[in-house]
Order: sequence, then C-alpha cells, then structure tokens
Amino acid sequence: MAAHPPKTKILISANKRLQNLKEAFEKKYGEAPLFYAQAPGRVNLIGEHIDYCGYAVLPMAIEQSILAAVTVNDSKKINLANTEPKYKDFTVSSEDMEIDKDNPQWYYYFLCGVKGIQEHLGKVPLSGMKCVVDGTIPASSGLSSSSALVCCAALLTMEVNHKSLNKVALAEISAKCERYIGTEGGGMDQSISFLAEEGTAKLIEFQPLRASDVRLPEGAVFVISNCCVEMNKAATSHFNIRVVECRIATKMLAKARGLEWGRLLKLSQVQTELEASLEEMLRLVAEVLHPEPYSREEVCKALGITTEQLCTDLLSPNTQHGKTLFKLYQRARHVYGEAARVLRFKSVCDEAPTAPNAVQRLGDLMKQSHASCRDLYECSCPELDQLVEICLQSGAVGSRLTGAGWGGCAVSMVPTDKVESFLKSVRELYYTADPRRAELEKHSLFVTKPGGGAAIFLED
Repeated sequence: MAAHPPKTKILISANKRLQNLKEAFEKKYGEAPLFYAQAPGRVNLIGEHIDYCGYAVLPMAIEQSILAAVTVNDSKKINLANTEPKYKDFTVSSEDMEIDKDNPQWYYYFLCGVKGIQEHLGKVPLSGMKCVVDGTIPASSGLSSSSALVCCAALLTMEVNHKSLNKVALAEISAKCERYIGTEGGGMDQSISFLAEEGTAKLIEFQPLRASDVRLPEGAVFVISNCCVEMNKAATSHFNIRVVECRIATKMLAKARGLEWGRLLKLSQVQTELEASLEEMLRLVAEVLHPEPYSREEVCKALGITTEQLCTDLLSPNTQHGKTLFKLYQRARHVYGEAARVLRFKSVCDEAPTAPNAVQRLGDLMKQSHASCRDLYECSCPELDQLVEICLQSGAVGSRLTGAGWGGCAVSMVPTDKVESFLKSVRELYYTADPRRAELEKHSLFVTKPGGGAAIFLED
C-alpha cells in the first residue's frame, strides 16, 4: 500500500503516444526528454460527492491519462507546453508561483502539483524544468482530467528534485494542493490516480487513507459515455456550495444531538460520534432537518452564530456572495444513502463468485445512485439524465452519472454479450442525431477496464 510509484525503463519507439510526445518535446525545446510521468484518469463506479464528507468511494483508474515529458535545468524557470494547440504555453519562475483561482487555466492545475510538493518539502528552491503535457482524458468530463494533471505534476516535481515519496503521501499532497485553485474536493481522484492497480477497482477509505481491492464480477463490463456538456468545478460555485451545505448540515445534526458541533466538519464525524448506523443517520436527518431550503438567517439562528461567523467559518470564498438557500435535508439524505450503497456494492462484489444475480444487484445500486444524485443532490443535468435513460433502454443493467456532475459522463454496467448492440444503440440514439455530439462521439463512448496507477518512465 505504501509503495512508491513504479519507475520503469521502456522502449519509447514501441509506444506511439510516447514517441509522438518525444518528437513534440524535441521540436519545442531542441533537446530530448530526461523522463516521462503519467497519471491516469478515473471513473467512479459508485459513491458520488461523499469523499469530502469522509465516506468511502469505489472508483477505478482508466487507460486515458495525463502524460508529460520532462527535462531538468538550473534556470529556476518552469516552461510548460501542451500538445493540444488550444492550451497555451506558460513560463513562470519556480521561486514565484502564483495560482489565479479566478482564472482556472490548465497550467494553474499543473502549478498546484508543483507547489504542493514544494510546500511539503519545506519551500525549498526547486530545479528548473521544461515540460510538454499530453492528455487523453476529455476535459471537464467527470473523468478527473484536472486532478490527473495535478497528480502528474506532483509526481514529476518529486522526480525532478530527486525526492522520494510513497503513493499515499503523493495522493494526500495532491488532494490538498488542488485547493489552491479553489476546489474543495475530498481526495478520491488523487487517491485512485496513485493507488490504482490493473485489473481491480478500489474501495478508497479516508482518515487514514487506504485502498482495498474490489474484484468486479464476470459477465459484465463498464462503458463510459460523455453527454458532451462540459463543467469546470473550479470555474463555478456548484461544487463548493454542495461542500458548504454538507458542512452546515453536519453542524445542525451535531448540535441537535448535543455534540461539540463547533469542531465537527464532516457528516461522517457525526455518525462516528453518535456510534450510529447509516440507517439511523437517515432517520436523524428526517427528524432534525426540514425539506424546505434554509436561509442564511435561519442557519445563523439555529446555530447561534452571526452572519459574519457563517461567512468566515462555514462558507468558502466563492459561496459567500448572493442569497444562496441551503438544501440541508436533501444533501445529507444523499450522503448517508450513497455511503450505504457503496458498502452494499462492495459486499455484492465480494460475494459475486457464488451470489446469484450479482450483476443485476450492482446495476440496481447504480440506478438508485443516479436517482439520488439527480433528485437529492441536484448535480445532474437534462443531457445526462437523457443519456442515462438511453443507456438503460439500450441494455445496461445500471447507469449513473460519474464525477462531479452538471455535465460530463455516465458510466453503465453492460452484460458482456450485449456490448456491441449497446454501443450501436447509444451511438444512434444519443450521438448520431446531433451534429456536435456526432463529431465528439469517437472519444465519448468507450468500454473501459481497471487500469494501473501513476508511474515514471525512463527511455531504455
């Protein structure tokens, strides 16, 4: 578990993507790369928006990844380029890195990883480097392209500066440092990017961070389909508002049960303090919180705090303005219900070799998860809902949004003998009829299997 990311010698000419990246690097900088770093994207099979509440999630790495070619120098400058022309070059001093939260460009995500390693090392001076980045994870698709970029940057910064950190440390640093760009995530994306192993999904648990193998049952595969609506977590307040709502719900539930609510920040902590089951927590939500949205004034009155304390202690910078109403009952119900579904999903997988109807039972849990994301957490969108319905009509036993939502991808569990007819049907019903979607379909609909984690490659 606490192993270091693998460092492998590889014949670059035998790998088309690495060879193309090497040529792009040489054309850009006039020299060969010293090494390559790779971090995969991920698909979350179940457990949406609960990692930052302290609950376990169940993702797997996918073959799509961020790959960077790197060389080192003593210029004290970081030169960044991207194989995708729409992503502009960027140069910054390694001694003076500023990350603009209000302008979430690709290179700022990269700098999050660099800065995270620098701060972990005690703000030591960093070596200069030149990088060319290549990505095959669709941007803003819910497959963790931004977190994979942060992880890749952290990994190569460690290597450039001759340091050695294990996978768990790198995952924790990467999760923490993505907050430099303003995203208050929980650590799932970074954890699976480093801790993934080929052939198995992972149950990722937090506090402390640990990963357990989840062997998926035979007889079905997972298919990813992109609804072609993009959503950048750092560019909107949708994501952080949900984090805030869960934080406020934590305080309200804790106060109602006489706990020291001031020190509790996550819904999982209330359950731990009360030594309650998830079913008991759902009953507590129904007893303490009302379904009608809460105003700021009502929250302040219930907790006995001022509006200033609410802004300072509970709200994040991009949720402090406006007249947001907080749907505490709905968000808490989703979190506790989804946490229970994750545990049931793992239990079915563990029993799968002997359990009847394992694939159908997992599919049912995925359908329940999507309904909760759509109705209680309100993180879906019309296009995603349409795509999920089409996937179910086309033969999937289960389908749900994956990632933050408000756009991005659905993940569907499809019986192995129905994969070809499923792909044909989804292609015709969702993509072909729309010219823009048809253009994007080649990279928007694909079968996936559990891939490996982040790694360093050296030319053999």
